[in-house]
Amino acid sequence: MAARRSGGVQRVLDKLEASVSAGNFYEAHQMYRTLYFRYSMQEKYKELLELLYSGSKLLLQNKQLTSGADLCNLFVDVLQKSSEPVTEELVQKLSELYGLIGPNVPERDTFLANAMRWSAKGSPEYKTGHPLLHKAVAQTSWREKNYVVARYHFLHSNDGSSFAMMLVEIHTRQGYPSEVDLFITQVVLQYLCLQNKTTAFDAFHWYTLKHPNIKSGPPYLLPLLNFIWFLLKAIESGKLPVFTLLCKKYKPSIDRDPTYNSYLNKIAQIFFGLPPQRPRNQGLFGNLMQLFNDAGHDSDSDHEDSSSRASLTQNRSSQKMETEDLD
Repeated sequence: MAARRSGGVQRVLDKLEASVSAGNFYEAHQMYRTLYFRYSMQEKYKELLELLYSGSKLLLQNKQLTSGADLCNLFVDVLQKSSEPVTEELVQKLSELYGLIGPNVPERDTFLANAMRWSAKGSPEYKTGHPLLHKAVAQTSWREKNYVVARYHFLHSNDGSSFAMMLVEIHTRQGYPSEVDLFITQVVLQYLCLQNKTTAFDAFHWYTLKHPNIKSGPPYLLPLLNFIWFLLKAIESGKLPVFTLLCKKYKPSIDRDPTYNSYLNKIAQIFFGLPPQRPRNQGLFGNLMQLFNDAGHDSDSDHEDSSSRASLTQNRSSQKMETEDLD
């Protein structure tokens, strides 16, 4: 225990130590809660965080899962009260507690939701939670073989390589051979819709490199993989005509999954300045053709052409995909 303190707090600490030594974890849990309230009133957040972290681990490691999860939630509550910034050390502690709680404890969902909310505080770009915490949760969920939860959190992390390796594992164990290209295509498109092109590239690179059924490329034997590779290159150049040509050339491959067109529409808005679809447009290709038609009508006026480019730039910066739109 920490150095001796005066008054009531020290008496509670002494009782806590006695309860732990006797294996009386119910009483120990109550002592931890008492200390939580007393330290919170005194705003001794640093000491309280250490106390709750060690207490949570102690109870969870002794199979007191509900009581341990309760202290985990108090730990996050103190993080929020103290305005602690996100650090690798704190993310590691949260990840460790998340793993110790285990998948069958209802309080685990509350703990994770509160932890994500804390990690997003003060970071508007991370409205679903900090990428480091998403990465840690994804890796824990992957170890638990909870692929659905892991997939969601990998998608909101910057860990494209681990995501790719999990996809290889899922496909080789559960997928059809004909779906080898579909597994990675959806992930890359979703990363791009979240404006995370670096992680999209990492995921594609490692998936195609490590999957035993994909021969090295580019070029690849599967057209859809070639499309994704060219798409990533086109995004780097920012050239709309290249993007348009790719979508036309690979339309049969794109049409294998009806969700791809909606993803590509969003990608066109984010990276190529394409305006949002008009209500009567016929999908991605109708939108692309309408853009070129509009450009042709405006070509006689430099002023109008400049206004059009300014409008496209504004549209590019304003487009973001909400998390709920992806899954």
